[in-house]
Amino acid sequence: MNKDRCEAIIIHEDKIKEVQRQLLSQNELENMSIIFKLLSDPTRIRILYALEKQELCVCDLSIVLDMTQSAVSHQLKLLRMNKLVRHRKEGKTVFYALDDEHVHLIFNQALAHVSEVK
Repeated sequence: MNKDRCEAIIIHEDKIKEVQRQLLSQNELENMSIIFKLLSDPTRIRILYALEKQELCVCDLSIVLDMTQSAVSHQLKLLRMNKLVRHRKEGKTVFYALDDEHVHLIFNQALAHVSEVK
């Protein structure tokens, strides 16, 4: 017997119809997929974690992460294009931070989930 399967086939039409009415659009699916792909990279997670703690410039991030500025900039560009980080310029320095509260929530919820003791 497989624990992951029903022992009897019973179709719950009301539940099926309710879920079908609420399915995501193709555009929503694609955009969410992009975000999850971006969040699947350990380097980008490290960048987001650093920016969760403090607004930082590329120079600071490259030191914190022990990476070249070019490598950090490349990752920041991807994160910025997908609205996970934002930037502001102060003189000749560009500072980065998490884009908004949604990004903070996504990041912190994922961290809480993996940190859970079961």
